[in-house]
Amino acid sequence: MSQRHQVSKAIRSTLVLWVLTAFIYPLFMLVSGQFAFSYQANGSLIRSSQGVIIGSALIGQPFASEKYFWGRPSTTNYSTADPKKDEAGVLKTGVSGASNLAPSNPALLERINGNEGEINKLKKAGIQATADLVYTSGSSLDPHITPEGAKVQVARVAKARGIEPKQLETLISQNTDGRFLGIFGEPGVNVLNLNLSLDKISK
Repeated sequence: MSQRHQVSKAIRSTLVLWVLTAFIYPLFMLVSGQFAFSYQANGSLIRSSQGVIIGSALIGQPFASEKYFWGRPSTTNYSTADPKKDEAGVLKTGVSGASNLAPSNPALLERINGNEGEINKLKKAGIQATADLVYTSGSSLDPHITPEGAKVQVARVAKARGIEPKQLETLISQNTDGRFLGIFGEPGVNVLNLNLSLDKISK
């Protein structure tokens, strides 16, 4: 086989692989994703009853009102901080990610145990602290809390809304996602979906 023939074969192989991997495969994934998994492929967006996009099932949102269930704390404030007014420095490491503070780091201890820390915040609201209501997730964008983390908030939300705790417990059960394939991970409650369901029964 001549050297020219080998070079020609190598060029043809490269072009074929380039077309397959740069055009055909991405196009196939795009089309199949839009037809078979359009909800997931487009960001798992959640819309209001008016059709307005209000969030994603994959990304948490901060809730501060007593009338809503609270999600996990976030080192990035769920990426809602204004980069031009980031006095707290929540966007120093980008729009997502953990603080990477060691358990002995004074900054972490202050955030958890300080006067304005997560534990005191929960105590003032009459909520028993659970791990997921105190510690941030690895991404700081986790939309879920544990069923236990939701249940310890029932009394506060019921009082603020003036509704029966049993109704809230039912909502928590309805909005609890089970283990993936029944064996992977732990059950979790999507806080945004839970609060949207809450607004449907009480304003």
